[in-house]
Amino acid sequence: MSNQPTLLCAPDRAALDEAACVSLAQMFKALGDPVRLRLLSLIAGHSGAEACVCDISGTFDLSQPTISHHLKVLRSAGILDSERRGSWVYYRIIPAALQRLSAVLQTEGGTATPSETCIEEIVR
Repeated sequence: MSNQPTLLCAPDRAALDEAACVSLAQMFKALGDPVRLRLLSLIAGHSGAEACVCDISGTFDLSQPTISHHLKVLRSAGILDSERRGSWVYYRIIPAALQRLSAVLQTEGGTATPSETCIEEIVR
């Protein structure tokens, strides 16, 4: 057996280039934290997929600086946008970011299997 990576990818689907992988990996990494995933869910559940930090901070048993840090990570990853209104900051989901993430995970049949998606597998 070879130690070379094998790329399994559907023939009709182009492989991601390096720049796209870096950007997408940053997004997936940001969503890999339970607090950040929950923040995203709370914002998505608000009217207009937008929420003031004052609306969501009471949901967590975390300090305001910790919540702000998590929101900053989501902003830096390109998943959220923010706008200051008076003394509060409102966060909203960037729909194009979620569409990019979804496109990577979605297959034509609606279910992902290793033979249908682009997965790098180390063969040992």
